[in-house]
Amino acid sequence: MGSERLNALLKLSSAIDAVNEKFGVIANWMVLFAALISAGNAASRYLFSESSNGWLEIQWYMFGAMVLLGAPYTLKMNEHVRVDLVYGMVSERTRIWIDIVGGVLFLLPICLILTYFTWPWFVDSWKLNEASSNAGGLIRWPVKLLLPLGFALMALQGVSEIIKRVTALEHVIDIEFKYEKPLQ
Repeated sequence: MGSERLNALLKLSSAIDAVNEKFGVIANWMVLFAALISAGNAASRYLFSESSNGWLEIQWYMFGAMVLLGAPYTLKMNEHVRVDLVYGMVSERTRIWIDIVGGVLFLLPICLILTYFTWPWFVDSWKLNEASSNAGGLIRWPVKLLLPLGFALMALQGVSEIIKRVTALEHVIDIEFKYEKPLQ
């Protein structure tokens, strides 16, 4: 592959990384907000005997945001869960190939399939302005939007990681795995 083409792909990879870093920051803030809302809701319930299903549901929405918006950033940082039994015992070049094959055969297809199937679910919810059936509950389409958005961001990050692995095989960049072997 030509050097010019690889550099263009690395620019695309950097742009994807930058987008997912922003969503990673949002996911981090959701942790704080969910904890504060949870504490406030518990205090309100026990001190004043007041509560709302909306407060409980917003915590669920924030948890969904933490997972679906934070997962692509976790992949970018190479902090995701993997089967360490083989990965920890092989060379760096073999790890790169495992990441490429895993990304192309597993990560990208499932993310694209899930994006494809969750998008209509969100659109239907949005068109109907679907709301929770619980008293005081929230509208549902924002949390349903997190599904296709999260899977699309994960697919994009998968593309970025595959680009980085391919360019590492071509000796254009060096990959810092920051991989910690299990303690056993």
